Amino acid sequence: MSPVLAGVLQLLALIAALALVHVPLGNYMAGVYSSDKHWRVEKWIYKGIGANPDTEMRWPAYLRGVLAFSAVGVLFLYLLQRLQGSLPGSLGFASIDPDQAFNTAASFVTNTNWQSYYGEQAMGHVVQTAGLAVQNFVSAAVGIAVAVALVRGFARSRTGELGNFWADLVRGTVRILVPVAAIAAVVLVACGAIQNFSGIHEVGQFMGGSQQWNGGAVASTEAIKEVGTNGGGVFNANSAHPFENPTPFTNLFEIFLILVIPLSLTRTFGVLVGSVKQGYAILATMATIWIGFTALMMWTEFSHHGPALEIAGGATEGKEVRFGVGGSSIFAVATTLTSTGAVDSFHSSFTGLGGGITMLGMMLGEIAPGGVGSGLYGMLIMAIIAVFIAGLMVGRTPEYLGKKIGTREIKLAACYILVTPALVLIFTAAAMALPTPQNSMTNSGAHGFSEILYAYTSGANNNGSAFAGLNADTQWFNTTIGLAMLLGRFVPMVFVLALAGSLAEQKPVPATAGTLRTEKPLFTGLLVGAILIITGLTYFPALALGPLAEGMAS
Repeated sequence: MSPVLAGVLQLLALIAALALVHVPLGNYMAGVYSSDKHWRVEKWIYKGIGANPDTEMRWPAYLRGVLAFSAVGVLFLYLLQRLQGSLPGSLGFASIDPDQAFNTAASFVTNTNWQSYYGEQAMGHVVQTAGLAVQNFVSAAVGIAVAVALVRGFARSRTGELGNFWADLVRGTVRILVPVAAIAAVVLVACGAIQNFSGIHEVGQFMGGSQQWNGGAVASTEAIKEVGTNGGGVFNANSAHPFENPTPFTNLFEIFLILVIPLSLTRTFGVLVGSVKQGYAILATMATIWIGFTALMMWTEFSHHGPALEIAGGATEGKEVRFGVGGSSIFAVATTLTSTGAVDSFHSSFTGLGGGITMLGMMLGEIAPGGVGSGLYGMLIMAIIAVFIAGLMVGRTPEYLGKKIGTREIKLAACYILVTPALVLIFTAAAMALPTPQNSMTNSGAHGFSEILYAYTSGANNNGSAFAGLNADTQWFNTTIGLAMLLGRFVPMVFVLALAGSLAEQKPVPATAGTLRTEKPLFTGLLVGAILIITGLTYFPALALGPLAEGMAS
């Protein structure tokens, strides 16, 4: 079987598996967030944190809950790392330096999981499980909660109430993320991923010396790392490491885990707003971009330029032979079009255009399908922008799901889409203008610029993947990328929740003959075009200096 055919068959199998679970999982999640019943374990949690899950919140109160919970998470994880040297199960590792502890705390609380450290050489079992793994669950649950709050803004009328943040947080964790991750962990263990709490031991003799590895709760961490679109691995090689991702099947299974909740949330959205067709329109938009990017990536990486690539069957540098070019290409697109950031190959070793595709996927806002929750609310913001553009074309007041998109709504949507590009471009410009940050670049020229651009694109978009060439463990990068992650996560949430509150207060507008049918393929095409054009206009100059220049020169 040719490598190209193998890649195509993997993609088809992945699409079939995602289609199979889309409706049942989407319906289940809709039931989770519309139920008025509380599980016993949830009642214990509410009592422990002193929350009343039946109290409705307006958007400022909902936002305060998000920010307060996340601030406590940052502080707790920071202190846990700073005290690691005194904790049991530290494997003899020292406490983490202040700047790196701040970066890592910001990273995992914001669902970014950017890692400027070698996991197997820095973090002990306690920090990995009680700190990082816990944030993998709750940071993902926060993203879903904010998305559900926005959906309620569309579904409700004449009220500013968006639900209860604490109830949404607990339910997302207990009823969705924990069960799915538990099943996934069992599958990974059965397929060869390790799950233990062993210490550091020698693996064997290599070139006259020994190699040391430590164990860990790898399978369970790997499961929630992908299910929650987190991305931070126990080992520095991430999903390229055989302890995390041992076989081609687990590689495809992990891609499935990355995509399954973000894509299924479109069904949840359709059920909650009372029109599954609206959910399918959003799903079609996400799928169009995802499949298009995957096909383009496979084309760039399978293109044969020169005898070496012809013999190898594609651009194999930096890719695991276990997965091949096809599996690595599918994984790279999935992880950068979501907010996952896990890698089974090194994006810096992709072709110039291939590396550009991974960057462009993040620059879209990671909305196809995006992270758990963040992908859905990001896509709904873009739908509002697309409706507004259509309204300007025909001279009508734009409406979406029966709600008018007025001055307030479009200002909030515009602010949302401006925050992340501003962070990426400002921090990149500062790093390139100052002499010290440039010392961290492994390469010069266009590829070196891509290393810097990729780092801030990954951080501000809460992706977490790296270009595998930049030494980011410096005070400058730990601090600035940490700030980019925090601002890129929580400032957009302010606009999302304010928009949700504004929509919930409105009276529904009845559909007329002139109403734009947002469940039709025409709107899907308009939405795809708006996303690509807005992103292109924003980032094209920066891309032209980096991956495009490198791709044209190769």
